[in-house]
Amino acid sequence: MEVLKVSSRSQPKSVAGALAAVIREEGAAEIQAIGAGAVNQAIKAIAIARGFVAPNGIDLITIPAFAEITIDDEERTAIKFIVEPR
Repeated sequence: MEVLKVSSRSQPKSVAGALAAVIREEGAAEIQAIGAGAVNQAIKAIAIARGFVAPNGIDLITIPAFAEITIDDEERTAIKFIVEPR
């Protein structure tokens, strides 16, 4: 499953386009975000992506979860969103 990493500086519309493309190609995607700003951008991107794929009859659902990831040899807790068609 493709993993898209989102930061607080990510443009939601750009992330949404990438997310919609991954959903169309692979059927599901995962978004990872660390911090409140990044989570905010990720949620906006998911909402925008729903609008991108809706004309094709695809209704997206999102499953939030925690993920432990390593950045610069340091363990961090991220929020991951598994996005897939209903």
